[in-house]
Amino acid sequence: MPVPVPRQRAIPAVESGQAHAVSAPSGPSGEGAALNASALAPADNRTNPAGQTGPTGPGTMSPAGLTGPAAQPGPTNLTVLLIEDDPAGSLNVPELLDSTGKPIRVRTARNLTEAQRLLTDDVNCILLDLALPAPARPTDADTEAADRPDDELSVLKHVLELAPRHAVLALTDSGDTERGTEAVRVGAQDYLFRDELDGRLLSRAIRYAVERKRSDTAERRLTESKLRAQENARLERGLLPTPLLEGSSLRFAARYRPGRSRALLGGDFYDTVRTPDGTVHVMIGDVCGHGPDEAALGVELRIAWRALTFAGLCGDELLSTLQRVLEHERESDEIFATLCTVDIAPDGRRAGLCLAGHPSPLIARHGRGGRITPPAELLPYDNGGPALGLLPNARWPRTQIELGAAWSLMLYTDGLIEGRIGQGKERLGQDGMVEMVRRQLAEGLRGEDLLRAAVNEVRDLNGGELTDDVAVLLLDREG
Repeated sequence: MPVPVPRQRAIPAVESGQAHAVSAPSGPSGEGAALNASALAPADNRTNPAGQTGPTGPGTMSPAGLTGPAAQPGPTNLTVLLIEDDPAGSLNVPELLDSTGKPIRVRTARNLTEAQRLLTDDVNCILLDLALPAPARPTDADTEAADRPDDELSVLKHVLELAPRHAVLALTDSGDTERGTEAVRVGAQDYLFRDELDGRLLSRAIRYAVERKRSDTAERRLTESKLRAQENARLERGLLPTPLLEGSSLRFAARYRPGRSRALLGGDFYDTVRTPDGTVHVMIGDVCGHGPDEAALGVELRIAWRALTFAGLCGDELLSTLQRVLEHERESDEIFATLCTVDIAPDGRRAGLCLAGHPSPLIARHGRGGRITPPAELLPYDNGGPALGLLPNARWPRTQIELGAAWSLMLYTDGLIEGRIGQGKERLGQDGMVEMVRRQLAEGLRGEDLLRAAVNEVRDLNGGELTDDVAVLLLDREG
């Protein structure tokens, strides 16, 4: 297929050297302006509306364009490119008007090479004579391709490849319905019989073809957008973790809400696994930022954490390795990530806590009858280290925690505590979150119900959707 010519400006029909003549308005109102495809004689032999001959009379065309104010056509919203090769110009295109009554511009091309030059961005529709000779095909002596008959719609297929964004009307012989129907099946918007062209019919067909092409293009883009969204959703769902707690008596629940609009995955990440020795490891983290790059980095850190945990790393050694992963994978040195890891002993009564610039988890210890004694509180956070990626050679000490016989442990990202309260600048904060969770626990909420109520209340206090990613995990152990 020929390489398209760069489209830098609209080329008037007269630049083709074979354009239709445009008659001047017949009166001050401009009525009677017509576009006649049969007026293809040389400019020096044409007769202008005033009865004068020669290329310089009012209302005539010259290679430089229209001369005289009377020759300027009225403004129009549509331009049509007619592709037909009859040297006698027997294909008459009647006066064409758009839906507002303005004349439709018509350009004429005698072959596909000329059509390619005239096919500028302002062309809305192509009128293609199916009788146009097909483009030359390269011969192949071995396969005798030159001896095979040409595809009767090869010229249409060539035009559709040349102008995929343009509406196309096929012109065929009277009664050749089968060929016209096949042209529509191949990609034309409609077909018309060449010798039955009527001004109103053709104008309406052009407008219909243009609108149908626009509708088809919009529908195709919408379908492509939906397919991309579905594919992205499947990918993002596949990147969310699947807790590996087989053999553990702990109950797990999670809520995840990305801050990005129409996204399933944000910069927050979490995971939970049980290693062969019976230890349950849980992690939650937050990459600074909310875009797809941050989401991808969070997934990398989560997968690295799972692999390192199964490899036996824990505490400072694990976090130091994760920092190296972050430093290699981040796009800039300004990217960092907060992290909280908890490893729960096989008996479920003790745990180790490491904090890397992350909010401390909340624990609620249960007494007899499920009562919370003492009230829910934050785990110690004075012994934490910096966020990953901030300081080279940093250290993250591991703090030993006594959990008790029955408890609920909630890990969360800062999206849960940084929402505003009402219209002011005050934020919920950790203290506000602790009071909220205490009240919800007192109301008997547990597991998924507790997390759902917590996230919904934070959103309601904020007065709308939270702009930051939110991830909340809950591990429960019954005594």
